Amino acid sequence: MNQDEFAALLARFSAAATAGDGKAFAECFTQDAVYHDYIYGDHKGRAEIAHMLTELFHRDARDYDWRMIDPVCNGDLGYAWSLSKFTSTLPAYEGNEIVIDGMSRFELRDGLISDYRESVNGGVAMAQLGVEEPRLVGVLRKWARQLRARPEVQAYLKS
Repeated sequence: MNQDEFAALLARFSAAATAGDGKAFAECFTQDAVYHDYIYGDHKGRAEIAHMLTELFHRDARDYDWRMIDPVCNGDLGYAWSLSKFTSTLPAYEGNEIVIDGMSRFELRDGLISDYRESVNGGVAMAQLGVEEPRLVGVLRKWARQLRARPEVQAYLKS
């Protein structure tokens, strides 16, 4: 995939995510793709990815907007900085406005995303939501354990 094709794919990705169009969002991915979400976990295949967008992302948020900025691509791997904003619909945090940024990593195959990962400071989002400190600290510790348990991190730590 070249730079222009990657930018066009990310434009489709962002437009579908913002619109809550699960079908169009999932069509940005290969049939066997994996979407690794730091809140909702891993989603495998187009049906699960579409469900994640419509029944999780858009269930818990309104006024959702997600943009990919400064995309770069080397053929089978792409990165982009992202900004997203939404208003929480979670009962405990109803109406709280959130903005987050992150770095997204896209493994690419046949013009589509085959694996998606992101690095987002979820603590920033939780602070804006109003998550109580003991719970926020517990979630951050859980994420730290999950990071350290990943095979590629374990290999890095042993090197």
